[in-house]
Amino acid sequence: MNPSRFAFTALIGAAVSTLATMAFAAGGHSYEFGAPGKAAEATRSIEISLADNYYEPGTITVKPGETIRFVLKNTGEFQHEFSIDTLAAHAKHREQMAAMAGMADMPGMDHGKEQAAMQMKHADPNMVVLEPGQTRELVWKFTKAMQIEFACSIPGHYESGMMGRIEFEK
Repeated sequence: MNPSRFAFTALIGAAVSTLATMAFAAGGHSYEFGAPGKAAEATRSIEISLADNYYEPGTITVKPGETIRFVLKNTGEFQHEFSIDTLAAHAKHREQMAAMAGMADMPGMDHGKEQAAMQMKHADPNMVVLEPGQTRELVWKFTKAMQIEFACSIPGHYESGMMGRIEFEK
């Protein structure tokens, strides 16, 4: 087998494995720090602006047991993600997103960056993807105080400053 064809085949196999892992996680993933909430049970709303290199506000404070209705507005020029998770889970998600984005740049692939971006959209309950100008909501019940953050895992965005802290009141 041609070495470049072998490398291409191995890369495609790894990508399919990554996508399958992500699909499995989306279907049955649980979160130690909370769960999707019901809008009717939200104790307050927090508006967050997703700009092109930051969130505003960059830090929020919640109480264990509190249900928050996040009103998210993408005020930037690019697609952004708002995802609540642990730092380790965000790091893993960024790796997966970078791998998928890299697939779009491979020679011989007939689908480009737009197709890769469509594949990066997720149905996980702890995240939403917003197009420029779009407003969406996410309702989350925080059940356990631990180290978590909200972040954008689109390649390069987290590294540019698109992450925020979630602090817990005592």
